[in-house]
Amino acid sequence: MNIAKHSKDLNSRQSQKRRFPDWIKNSSNFLPSILLASLLGTYLDLYFIGKGFYCFPIRPMSTVFSINIAFTLIGLPLLIGVFLYACNKMNSWGIGGLIIILSLLMAVGEKQAETFGLFFHSVSWNHIYSLIGYILYLTFIYSFYCWSKRG
Repeated sequence: MNIAKHSKDLNSRQSQKRRFPDWIKNSSNFLPSILLASLLGTYLDLYFIGKGFYCFPIRPMSTVFSINIAFTLIGLPLLIGVFLYACNKMNSWGIGGLIIILSLLMAVGEKQAETFGLFFHSVSWNHIYSLIGYILYLTFIYSFYCWSKRG
C-alpha cells in the first residue's frame, strides 16, 4: 500500500485559498433587489413626469427618454447596493435610522439639484412628498430584500 504525504509547500498553498467577500457571496440576494429598485424607480419617474410633477431638463439621450436614464441605470443600482450592504451590518433600529437619513438626504439633494438646473418640480410639489416617498421606497426595497433572502 502506498501512502502519499503532502509536502509543506502543498499544504501552505491549500491554506491560502482566497475567500470571496460577503457581498459577492450574497449577490444572489442583492441582484433581484437592485433590479426591482431600478425598475420601480424608472416606472415612478415615468409616472411622475407624465403627471407633470417634475422633469429632468438636462439628461442623457433627451430625445429618446423623458427620465434621467443614467440615474436609473447606474446611480440608483449603485446606491441601492450600498444601502443593502449597509443594512446587512445593522440592527433594525439602525436600518430605520438609515432609511430616514437617506430619505432626508435625497429630499435635500433634489432641492439642491433644482438650484443647479438638473431637476425641476412643479409649483404644486412639496418636498415632504419626496421625503415620504423615499421612506416608502427604501422600506419596500429592504422588505423585498429580506423576503428574497428567506426564500
